[in-house]
Amino acid sequence: MGRAGFCRERLAKVTAALQAYVDREEVAGVVSLVWRHGEIAQVDALGWRDDATRVPMDRSTLFRIASMTKPVTSVAVMMLAEEDRVRLDAPVAEWLPELASPRVLREPGGALDATEPAREPITVLDLLTHRAGFAYHFTSLGPLADAYLGVFNGLEPFVRNDEWLARIATLPLMFQPGARWHYSISTDILGVLIQRVSGLSLGEFFRTRIFEPLGMRDTAFWVHESQLGRLATAYAIDPDTRRRVVEDHPSKSRWANAGRFQGGGGGLVSTVDDYLQFARMLLGRGRVGDVRLLSHRSVDLMRSNFLTREQRRMPSLGHVSWAGQGFGLGLSIVDDPAQQLALGYRSAGSFGWPGAYGTSWFADPVEDMIALMMIQRRSIDPFPMATDFERRVYDAIDD
Repeated sequence: MGRAGFCRERLAKVTAALQAYVDREEVAGVVSLVWRHGEIAQVDALGWRDDATRVPMDRSTLFRIASMTKPVTSVAVMMLAEEDRVRLDAPVAEWLPELASPRVLREPGGALDATEPAREPITVLDLLTHRAGFAYHFTSLGPLADAYLGVFNGLEPFVRNDEWLARIATLPLMFQPGARWHYSISTDILGVLIQRVSGLSLGEFFRTRIFEPLGMRDTAFWVHESQLGRLATAYAIDPDTRRRVVEDHPSKSRWANAGRFQGGGGGLVSTVDDYLQFARMLLGRGRVGDVRLLSHRSVDLMRSNFLTREQRRMPSLGHVSWAGQGFGLGLSIVDDPAQQLALGYRSAGSFGWPGAYGTSWFADPVEDMIALMMIQRRSIDPFPMATDFERRVYDAIDD
């Protein structure tokens, strides 16, 4: 038996499987980490930060983690709730009056002026669970999709999140608040809430209240010039050639701009070791070592399914299936492993949430295990690398 109750020979198969994706040039490189029973069992740094320069991946490589930002934002909201500065069941308009009188489309793909009043106010809990009625441009239809795309194409000039929210407030909701789960900008709106309530920018709140206490020194919304050499190049998949093309290069990266938009739904950069600390805090029910960020009950809420049986049956334009899993406060949670084998071998109670550039992680309380895989490959189509990684990690457990 190897470290942390793993079989060494089977862990070697994890490395070989990841290396195969690099060899086939499906990714430029990958950094993965497996933690169990309080120790790191294996770290792999394979391939390159950039195809052209051939600078090798290592544990210090910075990755754009996209929607892996969302659980961080949810933790920040729960911290404010514990301080009695927000209430989960309260209308969010108490702090964000821009959202006091939302309109709702009569038909999800209909004209933007064909609306009706919202029957219920949008609550903080609606935003945490993506049941507020908002969408993304890629999870909406018709004129609303174009309207969302217009707002997000103009993100970078917005230094103040308030300006962004004012534009969002002019758009109708896709569904009635509380009616259904729909992947959306809800967590970005929570970022504005955190800023309003705390009086800090979102980046400062994260840094002072979460990252510094957890020792996450490399996680932020922007990359300092001295760190740019550690930032991996981000690639997208060309829809015609199906090959990788550069989307964001460190030499002219959007993440090098200190004034860039700080979105609660995405935008952080991090490393495998930094995010491990955050995942350990959630697995530890709010605590890592001597540092406690949240009560165990707050974290238990985050790790509980809030979707009704009916909501789990509803189709989602976000390409998410709720067979075998539910959704908590910024996290998906496995509650029936037999129904989610297509997603991997996770135990009941396992949780996580991935990012659009292919970064992924999960924590498994049954196995006392965390696994992270960091790549920089954005694609609309499903990509099996994370599932392949997870399956082989579970296969390697030897106790």
